[in-house]
Amino acid sequence: MKKCFYFLILILILPVLVYSQNPIDVFKQNDRLGKGGNFGNILYTWDNWNKDLDLSDMDKMKELGMSGIRINTRPFLHMNREPGYNLRWDEAHGRREDLLYALKPPYTISKQFYDRLDWTVHEALKLGFTVIIDNHQYREMGKDPMAFRDIFLASWEQMAEHYKDYPDNVYFGVLNEPNGNLTPYLWNYFMIDAWKIIRKSNPGRTLVIGPGNWNNIEGLADFKLPEDDRNIIVEIHYYSPHRFTHQGVDGRSAGITWGTDDEIKAVEKDFNTAVEWSKKFNRPLFLGEFGVSSNADEESAVDWLHFVVSQAEKNGISWSMWDLMGSGMGIYDDEKGTWIIPRKKAILNE
Repeated sequence: MKKCFYFLILILILPVLVYSQNPIDVFKQNDRLGKGGNFGNILYTWDNWNKDLDLSDMDKMKELGMSGIRINTRPFLHMNREPGYNLRWDEAHGRREDLLYALKPPYTISKQFYDRLDWTVHEALKLGFTVIIDNHQYREMGKDPMAFRDIFLASWEQMAEHYKDYPDNVYFGVLNEPNGNLTPYLWNYFMIDAWKIIRKSNPGRTLVIGPGNWNNIEGLADFKLPEDDRNIIVEIHYYSPHRFTHQGVDGRSAGITWGTDDEIKAVEKDFNTAVEWSKKFNRPLFLGEFGVSSNADEESAVDWLHFVVSQAEKNGISWSMWDLMGSGMGIYDDEKGTWIIPRKKAILNE
């Protein structure tokens, strides 16, 4: 009887012992991301899903030497809703206020959502990518965080359970760009709540979590991670100067160039700030988004992209370009079906 008891105890504690003796090296996990791209604007609505195009884009990314893929999802849009609720494109971008009132507990995510996301993750893994499943509901969370808190936590409780048995090259991106009313202070509390829920079903899963204030580098100053959890990659985004990278978007002025000595030094200073924080807290960094609008002066855009990538790579920061395979900020011309060669060369240091 005593032998059976000891055997049972051994079975229960063995996984803990194995994990403690072979802890995940989160810096190596970050290296697995390497360089990559966002799968932007998918899993928002169903009318834009083209499997052949998704496969083609992933094949092209692999041919470029990309190793990481950040899959942007909006699980709130695929939860149980009031009958007759019309999920339109403007709602998918968070421009309608009625989504909150259409969602009803227990906020069950649809099978259709998982069918599509599972397919995307499986195809990416087959190609050898390291995958981030990114919760991209930043608009709703920034607008009314307290109202969406339970919905946010429910989304992670379900997704974490669904993907708990996936391999260790599938990471969870807890929330894209906390902003607005989801202040850096409040985000620290929301993040801990989500972290606790995820860790219940995924104690060894690598998490990707960024600071408040849109994942900007300056947000690191107020960012508080759980100290004892060392299996977290810290995500930052970089679009500075914003008036240059987002010119011509949503009515912004265009014709802005970049590349003066002061502008170059400003970017370098920003990355030095991030690296100093990383060293102080012994946390790896992932540049989860960066890019320049196609409306920008092309020579300036190429110079900016090349410099940002060089800053990331020389400091051991993995990266994922937004939106890599799109022509809005990416390096591929969808209409012509060709690479935008100068931009492609810029991010590959060719």
